[in-house]
Amino acid sequence: MRSLIRIFALLIVWGAAAWITPQEASAQQVSVSFQLFYDELSPYGMWVEYPNYGYVWIPNEDPGFSPYATAGHWVFTDDGWTWVSDYPWGWATFHYGRWDYDNRYGWLWVPDNEWGPAWVSWRRSPGYFGWAPLRPGISVSMAFGREYRERNERWIFVRDRDFSRPDIGRYYVNRTNNITIIKNSTVIVNARKDDRRNATYIAGPDRDDVQRVTHTTVNPVAIRETDKPGHRLSNGELQIYRPLVQKRGGEGRSPAPSKVTRLNDVRPASERNAGNQRRDVTPPKTAQPQQPRAVPPSPRREKQQPAVTPPRRDQPQQPRAVTPSPRREKQQPTVTPPRKKVQSQPSQSKAKPQKKEKKDDRTKPGR
Repeated sequence: MRSLIRIFALLIVWGAAAWITPQEASAQQVSVSFQLFYDELSPYGMWVEYPNYGYVWIPNEDPGFSPYATAGHWVFTDDGWTWVSDYPWGWATFHYGRWDYDNRYGWLWVPDNEWGPAWVSWRRSPGYFGWAPLRPGISVSMAFGREYRERNERWIFVRDRDFSRPDIGRYYVNRTNNITIIKNSTVIVNARKDDRRNATYIAGPDRDDVQRVTHTTVNPVAIRETDKPGHRLSNGELQIYRPLVQKRGGEGRSPAPSKVTRLNDVRPASERNAGNQRRDVTPPKTAQPQQPRAVPPSPRREKQQPAVTPPRRDQPQQPRAVTPSPRREKQQPTVTPPRKKVQSQPSQSKAKPQKKEKKDDRTKPGR
């Protein structure tokens, strides 16, 4: 009887597992569409319809913004060198899609459905590592080819010993040196394939090479997928949202941004101001503009000004006051007496006969 009860209980457990497992598997296989990008990136920039690309996204950043260079750094993961951005929208734009540059509007992002640690091309030069964003339509095999050339100003180079720094942005080489560095460089050929996502990407420099030139141990960072848009690097783990993305939406619907800005209405990159957007992206930088507002030395300067002004007020009062003039007159007679004595030297001859007269007075009684 007990054996029958045990068998019945096992059948119940197996039945429950058989019902739950397909549910979990289907939940993991659920993918999203481009609508995710359209909705999540709208607060941080504008969507426009660009020739040959369709909908592209232009971030609300200053003209100095550069993808895979501004506000971020490299970490080594099982997928290769991965770009960890400081922007809240970096989980999407630096791991899906490609970047291209427009001379008027600046950098613009073209969405795609393949995830990668970073969609860039790598180069190695004696003493330097360098990378540049892959343009839309450039495959990994094309990036490895000799015919592929990216513009010199698109490359970011850093001394190899500084490559693994978390503040790598402070060590970029001046781009005026790119021509010389690129001439002496070679393409880093290090591709990896993600069978689960059916994607091939460039993993970047060899880990042992980086450890040798930096004289530090490069510890791999584990990637843990999250179920919400965003990313976070903490305790040697990169938590990042990287779902399977379909270009088309479900039920035959075509994804589209809720708001599309006309390309002619977009101001040139040189005239756009990030404003509050940069405050949301880089909180530490917001403290810098607040410091000059609360300037403690300002009241000191105000106190110094009245302290300096009184002597200035006293100076004009001196010529107005008449009292100093008699003081000067008194000083003049004190100086003049010795001058009178010098002038009155002949008067001493007159004094001599007076002394003689006194002598005469004394001699009279003797007489």
